[in-house]
Amino acid sequence: SEFAKLSEYNKATTLRFLSALESKGFVEQDEETRMYKLGPAFLRFSQMREASFPLADAVKIVLRDLNAATDETALASVISGDSLANIGLVESQRANRVIIEPGISLPFHATASGLAYLAFAASDIAQAAVQQNLQAHATQTITDKAALAQKLDKIRRTGIAVTEGSFDEGVMGIAAPYFGPSGKVCGSVASALPAVRGTADHTAKIENCVKKAARKLTDLRGGFYPEDFPDWDA
Repeated sequence: SEFAKLSEYNKATTLRFLSALESKGFVEQDEETRMYKLGPAFLRFSQMREASFPLADAVKIVLRDLNAATDETALASVISGDSLANIGLVESQRANRVIIEPGISLPFHATASGLAYLAFAASDIAQAAVQQNLQAHATQTITDKAALAQKLDKIRRTGIAVTEGSFDEGVMGIAAPYFGPSGKVCGSVASALPAVRGTADHTAKIENCVKKAARKLTDLRGGFYPEDFPDWDA
């Protein structure tokens, strides 16, 4: 009944879909609770993915180094369908630190990671995101379409996104995009910290470290930057 409601299909059709997914190992149903969960087929696909393209290993290396260099929470995201998903996280060891839920979906307009990705995404993706209903997540979330367009233009000139209080109150995010072998943006590398630590010197240091991390992940993926990407070494 819950799946039928969420999918907006009738119960008979929903049950047929679930039965087909179960037969191929994509879902499993608990015999006692009757609740469904993801099946072993996803493990097989994830292993095939990592064997052919070990993104997870590259992310671990990059985030470990970024965390060590900044002592702040480091995270990486990748585009998945029409959203940005967190795929790696190394938390700061400081008592006052930013804690991020693993696997969380990151709104394009409300996070540094989302903005960094969106600024270099294909024009149709960026335009579609700008035209959506921009939901406020915190007091500084950009909800005005013109303001969002201006923010993205600035990120295109600098290659880095900085936000404060846009997704969570009192949290600063600093992110840069990384690119794949096709030269297309794949996601972002970011640092998240309590805004009270965001002094000019500390922010400048983190920006530099995030740029290096994004460049390293791009290199590890065999990627390259597009010709119009800003020159960080200039």
